[in-house]
Amino acid sequence: MKEIISLNPFQLDEIDLQILKLLGENAKIGTKEIGSKIGLTVTPTFERIRRMEKRGVIKGYTVRIDPAAIGKELMVFCQVSLKTHNTELLDVFETHVKELTEVASVYHVAGNYDYLVQVQVSGMSEYQSFLKEKLASIPNIANVQSTFVLSSLKKN
Repeated sequence: MKEIISLNPFQLDEIDLQILKLLGENAKIGTKEIGSKIGLTVTPTFERIRRMEKRGVIKGYTVRIDPAAIGKELMVFCQVSLKTHNTELLDVFETHVKELTEVASVYHVAGNYDYLVQVQVSGMSEYQSFLKEKLASIPNIANVQSTFVLSSLKKN
């Protein structure tokens, strides 16, 4: 029996999951190649992909860039705590942090801090400048703790 994952009201079957896995590994893979790997012809493979796009399961196709290849070898996770938690100040922080070119991703989280900010820079001196001149200039930040990535074991 095939496993079905419910995404109210849309459901994914095992073939859909295989398609998503293949696209996740290589967004440039062709429909014909996907079909041959999962045992379908081009048309039903294309229809399944198109259906998942229309339903919002597939939100887009992106390029993954090797940060080291563009001189951004240091990855840092900043755990940011804010002084005050009101909608206006949260919006101000979110607007400012999303504009920073060094910021690769930002997550609003629950727990010991308010935001987890992934920063990609060339090295420690660039991170220090980022921290002092950019991140610290955003109003309402109470505390920033930095965690430096030594190696990546798995990437999406």
